[in-house]
Amino acid sequence: MNRTDPPETVRTLKDLARLAGVSAGTVSRALAGKSLVNDETRQRIEALAAEHNFRPNQMARRLRTQQTGVIGIAVPLGHERRQHVSDPFFLTLFGYLADALTERGYDIMLSRIIPDADDWLDRVVRSGMVDGVLLIGQSDQFDVIEAVASGYRPLVVWGSTMPGQRHCAVGVDNAHGGRLVGERLIAGGATRIAFMGETRTLEIAERYRGVCDAAAAAGLPVPVRLDTHMASDVMGEEIAANLDRAAGRFDAIACASDVIARRTIGILAERGIAVPRDMRVTGFDDLPLAEQMQPRLTTVRQDLAIGSAAMIDALFARIDGDDAPSVEMAPILVARDSA
Repeated sequence: MNRTDPPETVRTLKDLARLAGVSAGTVSRALAGKSLVNDETRQRIEALAAEHNFRPNQMARRLRTQQTGVIGIAVPLGHERRQHVSDPFFLTLFGYLADALTERGYDIMLSRIIPDADDWLDRVVRSGMVDGVLLIGQSDQFDVIEAVASGYRPLVVWGSTMPGQRHCAVGVDNAHGGRLVGERLIAGGATRIAFMGETRTLEIAERYRGVCDAAAAAGLPVPVRLDTHMASDVMGEEIAANLDRAAGRFDAIACASDVIARRTIGILAERGIAVPRDMRVTGFDDLPLAEQMQPRLTTVRQDLAIGSAAMIDALFARIDGDDAPSVEMAPILVARDSA
């Protein structure tokens, strides 16, 4: 080709192979980063592909490999149908997972699922649209997840690990985390603790159990359980009603999440109840908002960066056919100003 010739059109692997003077198979392996192609040849092919703005046919590649290049991330909300993925906890964990998956070259299919039947998860994993599934939370769907996990391996869940559990879960020891905040409140002088949260989910139930364990060990009454949903449109109203209904029955509040704690502290302030002077309050999660609040929130840290990396490692191990056990991280009490 001389300087006056029009540039050759490159539409297929064969076109690029002809320019590079190699086989189409070598071009395919080079663009896929396979080690069978030496570095000099691979770099030459990559340079030609960039020069001609050539992109491999991803759909054809996926048909050949029987892989979609897509990972499903689902948020099951059987316990909380009004909650949204804009919840700060979901957004924080999703951000870590999405960054890690895209860095590995995968696309993401995000689903907010209101379980309408026991086969909702089976429909996701059998859809043929994903190579694996990450669930953010167990909701009240533990048995459904267990049933699917018995026959579908590339499934990893953010949540609790229970004795004999089949599905692979990554998360903190929620009961121990609950005990840590209970002990913190008791050390600060609390004698009657309330738990602000809705315990139909395994994680929240375990946190409440931990607070109860701390109270029992100190010889204190069973903590008052004040049902509070995570949905932002009803949370404030429920917290206010709980405070009215249980007034005088508690002198400290362990909240099931940082988001609930933030709203609780705000409502207490509206009523002239100062935190921590008049009422000690703790959260759970240690989201960025915990450090930014006034007062700064005492809470339990779930290290979402480490946890999300563990989820990704476990998922790809399972996609490759290897076993990956559950991971239970140690919760960390982060003592700040609210308790």
